[in-house]
Amino acid sequence: MYEYRCEYCEGIVQSRLVKREAFKHKDGIVILEDVTIDVCDTCGDRYYSAEILHTVHAVATGARSPERID
Repeated sequence: MYEYRCEYCEGIVQSRLVKREAFKHKDGIVILEDVTIDVCDTCGDRYYSAEILHTVHAVATGARSPERID
C-alpha cells in the first residue's frame, strides 16, 4: 500500500475501499459502489484516481451507461 502526505493538513493518506461514494457533476449525481479511494486519516480529504474521475464523467454525461439506476 502506498501512503503519502495530505496536501491540506499533512496527515497520512491511505487507500481505502468504500461502500458508496457520491460525486456531484455538472450533469448530475453519480454514486460509485465498492470503490478504492485515497483518504486522509486526519482531515478525511479524499483523493480520486484519474480512472475513477473518467468513469464519473462518462456516466454523468451519458457516454457510458450506469450499471443500475435506483
